[in-house]
Amino acid sequence: MSNQEEQLTALKDIRNMMDRSSRFISLSGLSGVFAGLTALCGAFLAHREINSYIKAGEFDSYNEWNLEFTLLEIGFSVLCIAIAGGLLFTYRKSRQKNLPFWDKTARNLMINLAIPLVAGGCFILSLLIAHPNTYGLIAPVCLLFYGLALVNASKYTYTDIRFLGICEIVLGLISLFNIGYGLYFWATGFGLLHIFYGALMYFKYERAK
Repeated sequence: MSNQEEQLTALKDIRNMMDRSSRFISLSGLSGVFAGLTALCGAFLAHREINSYIKAGEFDSYNEWNLEFTLLEIGFSVLCIAIAGGLLFTYRKSRQKNLPFWDKTARNLMINLAIPLVAGGCFILSLLIAHPNTYGLIAPVCLLFYGLALVNASKYTYTDIRFLGICEIVLGLISLFNIGYGLYFWATGFGLLHIFYGALMYFKYERAK
């Protein structure tokens, strides 16, 4: 090996060490794919429940409340399954690559991700409780705050997450001008975009190595 090749190898090692110390690189692209597939399944179930409610033609307060509870139940289940799958795939990658699963960068990532998500969750909760006629805003708000959370946390992990966040924000803004189609935008943002970026990250950072 020539002296120049040794220097390039040393620089590459230094760069890898800096990445490990400043960015959470245990994040698996497969967790995004899994989350996207889970979201699409949830969107299908929600669409079926909404269609059943419309076809029944019984638009009283009890049936409306029952529909809202069912949709919240589906949404919460999707969230729990997606998080569990994401943790599993990320833990699997950290073991395979001999990378830390929980360290300072992981904590920074979660904190910066959680701040906009908690704020968005409180905002959505206020819509459900105090503003019952604004349900059409829930899907756009979900996309907007989730996108902001990804952009905010992207400095602690792969830059691809930043672009995903920007796409979620743009989709949320478009959804604001198309109230009534929120479920389709929700499925696109949390489903298709997750699958696309998850697969992209997998082949870019995991499969290629």
